[in-house]
Amino acid sequence: MMDLAGLTVSRLETEQLQHPQVGGIILFSRNFENKNQLIELIRQVRHLRPELLIAVDHEGGRVQRFRDGFSALPAMGDILPAAKGDLTLAKQWAKECGFLMAIELLACDIDLSFAPVLDVNGISEVIGKRSFSALPAEVSALAQQFIIGMNEAGMGAVGKHFPGHGSVAADSHVAMPVDPRSKAVVDAFDMVPFKQLIGQKQLQGVMPAHVVYANIDPNPAGFSTYWLQTILRQQLGFDGVIFSDDLGMKGASLAGDYLGRAKAALDAGCDMILVCNDPCGVYALLTEFIWPEAQPIHTALSLKGDAGQTLFALEQQTRWQAAQQLANDITRLAQQG
Repeated sequence: MMDLAGLTVSRLETEQLQHPQVGGIILFSRNFENKNQLIELIRQVRHLRPELLIAVDHEGGRVQRFRDGFSALPAMGDILPAAKGDLTLAKQWAKECGFLMAIELLACDIDLSFAPVLDVNGISEVIGKRSFSALPAEVSALAQQFIIGMNEAGMGAVGKHFPGHGSVAADSHVAMPVDPRSKAVVDAFDMVPFKQLIGQKQLQGVMPAHVVYANIDPNPAGFSTYWLQTILRQQLGFDGVIFSDDLGMKGASLAGDYLGRAKAALDAGCDMILVCNDPCGVYALLTEFIWPEAQPIHTALSLKGDAGQTLFALEQQTRWQAAQQLANDITRLAQQG
């Protein structure tokens, strides 16, 4: 999964998007000027490769790539406080936020948002209010409803960052986080939402963390056969798509250069690798990397949006409008404390 430099598809990107090992694109704020321009950009991509998976990080709060013409989604960590701790009410609100996020993206022909965040809010500043709660059970309950809302709009869910990024202070975008806790502690705390939602078959995708759990395995989770194969696939029985986190992040540097990172991620069990904000990295992978045979691109493409479900959801204008008002109310209530 590669990214794009600007508001339109460049000549080089036109060539790269037709490479057989490109299975998708991820969009950022730099790709967005207004909704009409975004729809035209996606049309350009679909004209080249209709089957590509088009994704974005559109979680809510400070991680929302598109603003003008889109509803302002609250941070997930604001939902329960805005509901004054009423979990039943917060679950209803979470479901409507999931629906709202998904339907507005699907209406623009974007297949997927890398959401929800299943990290338990702890000491990580980069996670913070991106997490639903500081309690694993509350994360599980609220994320479950958020996913139901996404599904009702026609979008699958990708939980991140397995097995949990909330208990390390370092930001894996710019540092190499190391979590010294034991397997028992991680299993009983951070992994609870993943275990519950995978057990209920509610996650179509998982994105692992660029975190080293030093007392468990020497490799970051996204490059670890222990985490991706022994735990995620075998122990938890996850049969969906594993996306690497961005291979350009500092937390991926332990695996070497881009070619080394790509090989390590694929060997560990990732189905689709993300390369963002580094055109040289994309170029290297598409010109120098020796790809394994039969990479399961078709597996990742199973996460494309459900057009029939989306069409049905789009007809529910009153729900969309009510969800827009709710999103604004949650942010306002959270700010009022």
